[in-house]
Amino acid sequence: MKRNMRIVVSLLLICCMSLSLFAAGQAEAAKPARKVINLWSFTDEVPKMLEKYKELNPDFDYEINTTIIATTDGAYQPALDQALASSGENAPDIYCAESAFVLKYTQGDAAHFAAPYKDLGIDVDAKLKEADIAQYTVDIGTNPDGDLVGLGYQATGGAFIYRRSIAKDVWGTDDPAVITSKVGPGWDKFFKAAEDLKKKGYGIISGDGDIWHAIEGSSEKGWIVDGKLYIDPDREAFLDVAKMLIDKGYHNDTRDWTDAWFADMKDAGEKQIFGFFGPAWLINYVMAGNSGGSAPGEGTYGDWAVCEPPVGFFWGGTWVLANDKSPVKDAVGEIIEWITLDSSETGLQYYWANGTLNGPGGTKDTVASGTVMSKSDGTLDFLGGQDMFDVFVPAGKFATGTNKTQYDETINMYWRDQVREYSYGNKSRSQAIADFKQQVADNLAIDVD
Repeated sequence: MKRNMRIVVSLLLICCMSLSLFAAGQAEAAKPARKVINLWSFTDEVPKMLEKYKELNPDFDYEINTTIIATTDGAYQPALDQALASSGENAPDIYCAESAFVLKYTQGDAAHFAAPYKDLGIDVDAKLKEADIAQYTVDIGTNPDGDLVGLGYQATGGAFIYRRSIAKDVWGTDDPAVITSKVGPGWDKFFKAAEDLKKKGYGIISGDGDIWHAIEGSSEKGWIVDGKLYIDPDREAFLDVAKMLIDKGYHNDTRDWTDAWFADMKDAGEKQIFGFFGPAWLINYVMAGNSGGSAPGEGTYGDWAVCEPPVGFFWGGTWVLANDKSPVKDAVGEIIEWITLDSSETGLQYYWANGTLNGPGGTKDTVASGTVMSKSDGTLDFLGGQDMFDVFVPAGKFATGTNKTQYDETINMYWRDQVREYSYGNKSRSQAIADFKQQVADNLAIDVD
């Protein structure tokens, strides 16, 4: 009898446990899906895009939880890396990477976190073809397995941005077709133009950084080849170019992103400066605001034009990625497709190209979609009514992403510091190179010969 009682009690306990497990499972199944998308960025650009997406799609009932950490002092990457590794409720679902370090997240040390776009419900091949996306952005955003994991919305192919009034004074015309032939193709013609400008009291560029971005972006190979530090001949030649610029007085010896550099955009420097190298974003977000005016005739506003540069290059750009462990991949895929691959007139890139993201009259910019660019208007008062897309769209075809590495941000800083030491006469050429190699060896996990 007692034995039977024990069996009955055991069976009751088993039934209770089963009911508890069933109830827990039912509760879990009834638990609503997460309705929050965690976004990590280093500027407010992409967060504002998501606000626009929600405005256009009121049925998209996800809350956007935004974290913005500036890249200043290298703060963004370590914080992002820690957040990606956490895989908790607050881990990023969408995150942004800048061109200086994007390869770390698409092809390098942190590439394993990135979800292939195809896993987000995006028909990648069809959308790439339909939108005619600039190839260099695709190359940079493709992981070692051949899957697309990141794309940008801007096209950041570079042009030469020059002063119309100075061109007329030196060569008698400000026609972009003529000025293109004066400053290139090739650096020999560019420095011949520098000499012409010097005779009239002008500098051709503001500082050595202006030309560095073009040299870096056009070099055949990047800083690392076969796992070892490599100094491309074009990049090594920057030592001599930087010294020549100082020795011959071809610039105002400013450093980019300093007050002196900004001052040269509005004729507040030692001598008037003819031009700057850069993509459309340099015009829109830097030069226009530092021109000393906001309409033609004020400061240098309206006295600029763009032409083809001596060499093809790109500078900057933001790539958008998704966390492979995100529990809201479908929603993330909708957003990312709208930002990077939607070439319709209600896609982000059409608004971005035509300056209508926040209503008419906004800032125009070049975008990654050739389809969008072909139906957009790039005329700017800042450029004297010139359609900048006529120059910037072809510029994207010359840009290449094959000379980028995940360490570019750091190595470029080391290199430029040593170049300046040499150009100022503080070090010999060989010593500057040796010290550069030593810095890389001491601070990065890169073999140095």
